[in-house]
Amino acid sequence: MEPAILSLTATAIVSLISLVGVFLYSFRRFSFVLVSFAVGALLGDAFIHLLPSSFQSLSPLLSSILIFVGIMLFFSVEKIIRWRHCHDPDCHDNSHVVSLSVVGDSVHNFIDGMIISSSFLVDYRLGLTTTLAVILHEIPQEIGNFGIYFHQGLGLKKALSLNFISALFAIFGCLLVLIFNNIFDFSQYVLPMTAGGFIYLASSDLIPELHRHQPQIKHSLLQIITVILGFSLMALLLLVE
Repeated sequence: MEPAILSLTATAIVSLISLVGVFLYSFRRFSFVLVSFAVGALLGDAFIHLLPSSFQSLSPLLSSILIFVGIMLFFSVEKIIRWRHCHDPDCHDNSHVVSLSVVGDSVHNFIDGMIISSSFLVDYRLGLTTTLAVILHEIPQEIGNFGIYFHQGLGLKKALSLNFISALFAIFGCLLVLIFNNIFDFSQYVLPMTAGGFIYLASSDLIPELHRHQPQIKHSLLQIITVILGFSLMALLLLVE
């Protein structure tokens, strides 16, 4: 199947999560398990799939620089728009929280679309693993988004509309790569930046979120086990490559 079709299909599937997030919000008390699994999946995709592919196509020095660029890109986006991947609706206490959340989610979805399409342009199996990692990260994020919207007094229709609008930016990001990649093959340069972004998201956003959860031994053990399971899933996907 053509990479363009695979890219658009995968991006559309990821975007649909923005609409089912309202139903997932009912299971928000289990979000720490989803976050833990997402940590393992993001790190697994970065270290097992994206980085090996990057070092095969680019020099070690250039790959390392682009990994750093990816980390700084995600860091800068959060700094500029003052937005974080928050899974607790009480973590925002200002009147602009909804606007900031929508802007941040739109930028993040735009980058996700670029990441997914760039991965499929390299190899469909790499695209599948990256799409899975993005999905596992999107689920707890969408739970957090709806938590913020409801906490700020938005109704269901308004919350769904805002999330749908931000989800469309993933399609824009996907199309951008598909259109301009024929002019300049930058998909190989996006992969190490994606790895850096995934490492940043897991280490800077999600792991601190896990530390904020109830400090009970059973929860801590469950988090550790679930992180390992997420990483192991990415390792097992090597069997289909």
